Amino acid sequence: MRLSLNPFSDETEDLRGRHAYLVVAVTAFFIILLLRLWHLQVIRGHDFKIQSESNRTRLQDILPARGLIMDRYGLVLAENRPSYDLAVIKEDLGDRKTLAARLAQLLGLSFEEVWSRFEAIQSKPSFEPAVLISGLNRENVVTIETHRYELPGTMIQVKPQRTYHYDQLASHLVGYMGEVNQDQLARAEYREHRMGDLAGQYGIEREWETYLHGKRGRRLVEVDASGRVLKIIETLDPSPGSNLYLTMDTRLQRICQEILTDKVGAIVALHPFTGEILAMATSPTFSQNDFAGGISSEKWRELLDNPLHPLENRAISGQYPPGSTFKIVTATAALEEGVVTPETIITCPGVYPFGDTVFHCWNTGGHGAVNMHRAIKESCDVYFYEVSRRLGIERLAKWSRAFGLGRKTDVGLTNEKGGVVPDREWKRQRFKTAWRPGETMPVAIGQGYNLVTPLQMAQVMAVAANGGVLYRSRLVRLIADTEGREVKYFQPEVVHNLNLKPQTVEVLRRGLAAVVNEPGGTGYRAKLNEVAVAGKTGTAQVVALKRYQGWSRKDLPYKYRDHAWFVAYAPADRPKIALAVLLEHGGGGGANAAPLAKQVLEAFFHPEMQSAPPPPAAADQAEPGD
Repeated sequence: MRLSLNPFSDETEDLRGRHAYLVVAVTAFFIILLLRLWHLQVIRGHDFKIQSESNRTRLQDILPARGLIMDRYGLVLAENRPSYDLAVIKEDLGDRKTLAARLAQLLGLSFEEVWSRFEAIQSKPSFEPAVLISGLNRENVVTIETHRYELPGTMIQVKPQRTYHYDQLASHLVGYMGEVNQDQLARAEYREHRMGDLAGQYGIEREWETYLHGKRGRRLVEVDASGRVLKIIETLDPSPGSNLYLTMDTRLQRICQEILTDKVGAIVALHPFTGEILAMATSPTFSQNDFAGGISSEKWRELLDNPLHPLENRAISGQYPPGSTFKIVTATAALEEGVVTPETIITCPGVYPFGDTVFHCWNTGGHGAVNMHRAIKESCDVYFYEVSRRLGIERLAKWSRAFGLGRKTDVGLTNEKGGVVPDREWKRQRFKTAWRPGETMPVAIGQGYNLVTPLQMAQVMAVAANGGVLYRSRLVRLIADTEGREVKYFQPEVVHNLNLKPQTVEVLRRGLAAVVNEPGGTGYRAKLNEVAVAGKTGTAQVVALKRYQGWSRKDLPYKYRDHAWFVAYAPADRPKIALAVLLEHGGGGGANAAPLAKQVLEAFFHPEMQSAPPPPAAADQAEPGD
C-alpha cells in the first residue's frame, strides 16, 4: 500500500474532472449555438430576410387607369380624374386616438367622425394600406404632406376616379361604378380586383368591366420606422384598360332625353341594317356622378323609394302590351301563312262577335270593307280579329318569335327582360289551364298576354324596314387600346332571317308609309316635309276599364291610363333609322307618341339641330285610330 506524499493530489484530480466537464459543456454550448446560427442563417435565412425586407420595404398597388367610354364619333362620355385618399398602415400606427385627434384638427372634421373611420378599418390587414378618408381636395393633401412627420403610418394615395361629362345623359346605358363586392371577387373575370377597388355595377361599365379595368401595377418602396416612404426601389407599371367606342350618337341621345323630360317612358333608335343602337333614352333618369365617389345612403334610399323607379332602364326591362304596333307581326304572319292576300276584304261593322264575347274596334262606327293596306293604315281591329281566327295562336306565336319577341335581345345590359309571347304551352304552364280560342283575338292587336320591351319593338320595326332580317342589337362598335389600335371590332350579327316573300315586304312597307302619309292614317302627326316616314301607332290598354267607360282619359287615375306607342323608320324607301317611342300611361299613341317620334326624326335628318324643341301639348280628344 502506497501513501500519497502530495496532500493536494485528490483535489487536483477533482479539479481536472470538473474542468473536463466544463470544457465539454462549453463545447456543447458553442456547438448548439453554431447549429442554431446555421439553422437561422441557412435553413431559415430566406424567411428572415423576407421579414427583414418587409420591415424596411412596402409593396404598393398601382391601380390601372380605367378605359374611356366614347360615343360613335369619339366624344368622351366617361373618363378619369385623380382622386386623393388618406390611407394608413395599421402596423405602423402609434397612438390612434392622438392621431385621430390631429387628423380631425388638420382636416376640419370632428374627432368622432375620424375615429369612426378608424373603427371601420379594423378588419383590414395590418400590413396593407387601408383607406381612411376618401376624396381629399388639394388643400387637404397639402396640409397632410406638410405635417407628415406628425402623422406616422399615414400616406396619400392617388387613384383614378370616374367622371361622366354628360350627367344624367345615357345614365342607364353607360352605367356607374361602385365598390367591388365579395360575389364579384370570387369570379375569374375579377382576378385583377382587390377588396376596396371600384368596379362597374351597372350598364356598360359593368358588362365590359374586363376590358375597361386594365391590369394593376406594383411599386416597391423603402420606408422608415414610421412607415414614411424614403425611396422607390422598383416599379412595375400598370396596364391601362381598353377604350370603348359605343354605337350611340350623343347628339341624338341628348335630344331623345330632352324630349322625355317630365315624362315616363323610353325612346330607342337603331340602325335597321346593322343593329347598332343610336340612342336609348329612359325617363326618369339619375345622376351617374352621384356614384363616382360613393353614393350616400340617403341618396341611394331616395332613388330606391322613388315610385317612378329612376334606376330602371325601361328600354330593356320595362314590359308593356304593344298595342296596335303588334299588328305588324300579325299582318306578316297572315300574309306568309296565306290566310289572307293583300286584296282580301273583311268587313268591319265596329264589333266582332265570337262565342259569348263581343270584341270592339276602336272605331265604334266601323271601317266598312277593309283590305290589308287599309287595315294597317287605319289600324282596323276587326280586320285583325278575323285574321287571328284564321291563323290561330300557334302560328301567331311562331311569327312573334321570328321577329325576336319573347326572348332577351342580348344587347349586353343587365336586368333585360324578354317579354311574353303567349301560346297554348305557355298558358298551360303559367295558369294550368287550356288556351281558349277567344284569347287569340286580343293577342292579335297587341293586348291580352302580350308583353314587349321598347327595344324589342324597335327591332320589329327594323325587320320591317330591312326586308326581314333580325340583327342583334348592340351598343359597342369598337374596342381600342390607349394608342388607338384596334383590339376588337364588332361586325353586324344576323340573329334570324325571316325569309319573307317580296310581296309581304312590299305590302308592309306601303301600309306603314300610308299610316303617316296618306289621309286617314293614324300616325299623321309624325309626318315630315322632306323625308317620307313609315310608322305604326299603338295605344295599349293597361287594365279592363268597364267601370270607367265614357271617362275622359285625363280624368282616369294615372295607373289606369293607356300606354302610348309609336314605332317608325325613315326614309320609307331607303331606311337609315328605326325607332320606338313608349310613354307610360301616355294616352293615345297617335296623339302623344307620334309627335315625339317626329322630333327625333327631325333631329336625325337635320344634324344642325343642337337641341330638341319643346314637345307639343298632349291632345286629350279622341284621335283617328290608335
